[in-house]
Formats: sequence, structure tokens, C-alpha cells
Amino acid sequence: MDQATSTSSAHSASTATAALDRLAPYVLSILRIMTALLFLQHGLSKYFGFPQAMDPFPIFSMEWFAALIELVGGILVALGLFTRIAAFIMSGQMAVGYFLFHAPKSFFPIVNHGDAAILYCFVFLYLIFAGAGPLSLDALFRKRS
Repeated sequence: MDQATSTSSAHSASTATAALDRLAPYVLSILRIMTALLFLQHGLSKYFGFPQAMDPFPIFSMEWFAALIELVGGILVALGLFTRIAAFIMSGQMAVGYFLFHAPKSFFPIVNHGDAAILYCFVFLYLIFAGAGPLSLDALFRKRS
């Protein structure tokens, strides 16, 4: 490979990397929104039977509080409002849920059906540090102040 071809390839790679770097904050916002909407479904199902009805649970039980976190936290994180605080609570809920309900069944997440809980836990953990991204109410309020 000659020097001109090598320089051209390096320039193309750096241009592509720069474009990806520029879009990264927006993809963070998309990850936040999609994760929150998926999480929100759990709270909606437990409280309102939508999109699928769940077994009833007693008021003020652990399941009731978990559903409340899923409902309120899912809405807050989807909107990007108080994202870091909500993500902290939601990450903790998923860690507790995994160790109380999934881990006792088996060490392996694919066997104990806890892989979603682990993924939610770590995505929410990431959002604690990364924040909501530019497409959020947090970013909008930060711009106004």
C-alpha cells in the first residue's frame, strides 16, 4: 500500500469516528428513552393491566413498591427528568430483584431468567454517570438556567 492510499484510509476512518462521536450523545438519549419505555411496561402491566394483565398483589407489598418504581421511574427516565436520581433507584431495584428472585434459582442468568434484570441494572447504572443526554427535559432545564 502506498503512502497516499494509507493517508486516505486513515482520513476516512477518522472522519467516520468523528461522525460517530458527534452522534453519541443523541444515541445515549435514544438508549435512555427505549430502555425506560420497556421498563415502564412492567409498571403499567402491574397497575393497569396494560399491555398485559399481571397477577394482583397486596397494596404496600414489595411488588407494589417495585411496580411504583417501574411506573414513575419509567416515566421520569423516558422524559429525561431527574434521570440520574431515578436511574439510581431503578438500578438498585433491579439489583435487589435479581438477587432476591432470580439468583436463588440458578447461578446462570439464562437459567434463572434474570438476564433482563441484569441488563436493566447496568443500563440504569450507566445512566447515573452519563446523564440523560441532549434530548431530555434535564438538558432543556440546564440550558435555561
